[in-house]
Amino acid sequence: MTYCVGLKLNRGLVFMSDTRTNAGVDNISVFRKMFHWDDAGARCITIMTAGNLATTQAVISLLNERALPAEDHGSPSILEASSMYQVAKLVGETLREVIRDQAGEEGQSAEAQFSATMIVGGQVKGGEPRLFLIYPEGNFVEAGDETPFFQIGETKYGKPIIVRAFDPEMSFEDAIKVSMLSFDSTLKANLSVGLPLDLHVYEAESLRIGIQRRIEQSDAYFEDLSSGWGDALKSAVQALPAFSLSKATD
Repeated sequence: MTYCVGLKLNRGLVFMSDTRTNAGVDNISVFRKMFHWDDAGARCITIMTAGNLATTQAVISLLNERALPAEDHGSPSILEASSMYQVAKLVGETLREVIRDQAGEEGQSAEAQFSATMIVGGQVKGGEPRLFLIYPEGNFVEAGDETPFFQIGETKYGKPIIVRAFDPEMSFEDAIKVSMLSFDSTLKANLSVGLPLDLHVYEAESLRIGIQRRIEQSDAYFEDLSSGWGDALKSAVQALPAFSLSKATD
């Protein structure tokens, strides 16, 4: 299991992913799940992955291979796509291709063992920053005004915080704080999601990879945020009106 979040702000995009791969309580490894491509001044693309590790690694490897300018691979490249929509379409087709090859002649359903989902975001020159959620079947949806963020992997524990606190008008700093709180809640509820976390902040119109950071186990800010959030929740509960047992009715 994993957890990844992509937020679409008015000023750009924020991406955060964990790095834990869990194949049992005694088989836990760290693998990167956030990947970048850029052609400075022309495009910047970020992809985050969740699901079967062999599937996601094969998709990323194919995208990298087909992005090499010296290779005559006969397949389109995400560095040549004319828009972020075309990038999302290409990633979806590549995911479907990998799943089909791994599943063999029997085919693949979304629930099968080769399943994977991806968040694709970025900007191509001449277009706006865009964010997409790619399904195992290769189809996808785009983030908009009503749904300005996507989650993949273990989503349920961290979603309430984003739903309540996220605002597309907020600063990058506040968006990162909300994302970290979402991850903190998920980390405490599910051992299959774990530190370190990877962060990427893409500023609209920059058309290049932005600020990146790996948040390690010993990160002082994350520890303070986690502790402060726990204390704030306890204080908030205590400040709410008390339930009256004497007034309770069946």
